[in-house]
Amino acid sequence: MTDNSPVARSPIAPAPPEALVAGWVVSGRRSTALLTLTDQTPLAKVTVRASWDGAMAEVLGVRIGRAAWRSWDLEGSGSDVLLTGSGPGEWLVLATPGEQARITARLEQLAARVDELVTVVDVTHGRALVRLTGARSPDLLAKECGVDLSAATCPDGSAFRSAVAHVATDLVRADRNGTRSYLLHCERSSGQYLFDSLLDAGAAFGAEADGFMHAGS
Repeated sequence: MTDNSPVARSPIAPAPPEALVAGWVVSGRRSTALLTLTDQTPLAKVTVRASWDGAMAEVLGVRIGRAAWRSWDLEGSGSDVLLTGSGPGEWLVLATPGEQARITARLEQLAARVDELVTVVDVTHGRALVRLTGARSPDLLAKECGVDLSAATCPDGSAFRSAVAHVATDLVRADRNGTRSYLLHCERSSGQYLFDSLLDAGAAFGAEADGFMHAGS
């Protein structure tokens, strides 16, 4: 018999109605607003630390400041992952909820093939992740972040670390179906504050909270 009881909760309170995804309690709300903020904390999140110019960096194939989708074979099952060069010698891998153990195992197998120190850590439950989507998302972020988000300096697939609403945050531009979209990754303890700050800043643009949807992360 399948156990449908929740085993994990995001630090960000879900807007009703609640739903259950891979053991996570999530919001089942559906917004039609043109600017939305979604809690994506249930996504599998695994970090890699290695030399920025070493063999592991070459294996991962994503340089600092960039993000790219990859299709990985995880124990015989295909899965799309978002691989981000989040900082010098640091990478973040995002995947479907519940995939963290298989992602970790895959990364450890890759690390075993290179002759250097590599650290792989599952941070799924220790970090918060939100997605901001909409054409006005750069305008909202401009109120909370000092980085130039113009298309020339921050195209789709860009990744950087900055302060957003005074919170140390990793940002990834990962557009969805041609619409501007950003993933924001921070410490778990700051998740609710960051989410609320972005919603407050976005009120002038009609921003609304949306429910969790993991397709395309």
